[in-house]
Amino acid sequence: MTDYGEEQRNELEALESIYPDSFTVLSENPPSFTITVTSEAGENDETVQTTLKFTYSEKYPDEAPLYEIFSQENLEDNDVSDILKLLALQAEENLGMVMIFTLVTAVQEKLNEIVDEIKTRREEEKKQKEKEAEEAEKKLFHGTPVTIENFLSWKAKFDAELLEVRKKRMKEEEQAGKNKLSGKQLFETDHNLDTSDIQFLEDAGNNVEVDESLFQEMDDLELEDGEDDPDYNPVAPESDSSD
Repeated sequence: MTDYGEEQRNELEALESIYPDSFTVLSENPPSFTITVTSEAGENDETVQTTLKFTYSEKYPDEAPLYEIFSQENLEDNDVSDILKLLALQAEENLGMVMIFTLVTAVQEKLNEIVDEIKTRREEEKKQKEKEAEEAEKKLFHGTPVTIENFLSWKAKFDAELLEVRKKRMKEEEQAGKNKLSGKQLFETDHNLDTSDIQFLEDAGNNVEVDESLFQEMDDLELEDGEDDPDYNPVAPESDSSD
């Protein structure tokens, strides 16, 4: 008859010696404990980690232990799901034998694979970004190739925009013509216009300056004096042109 309690105690002692820094007993009845599993460091020293919780069933190892993800770091939801599936598969394959070390080892390998996948994914993302940057640079220098289709599309858009500009300009010119008043309308609407010149002269007053040098001395002017003309008769009637 199998002594399940003794087998369980022996395995607990072995596990405590194998994982001295990551093994923690939670309870003795039923026996329950955690083991923290950490991956190897990746390219940038990143790691993924999970803490597995195990609880012995009454007939362990002939029955599978209870297990769960107690905590985790840097794992995606799909990674957690994959680990749980892996534990179920390993537990089924190792029924009848103490199996905790085997389960933990399988999880350890899985975490290392996840770190490698993270590295690969980051390298692919880097390559993709470099490719996109290169394509963007090519477009910057070479532009978009002109085809009949994109040229006609551009021309239709350009003609539509030009038509709108012309319509707007014609509307503005038409509106400006309507608002422009004739000279008669200006005088009818603003009565100050007919007195503006007079007002200007009155405002100027004595401020008008005359340059006297522009005029000659009156004595220097040669004016014809009618009295010096012997034929001059101030009262004589004008001669008739018919005579």
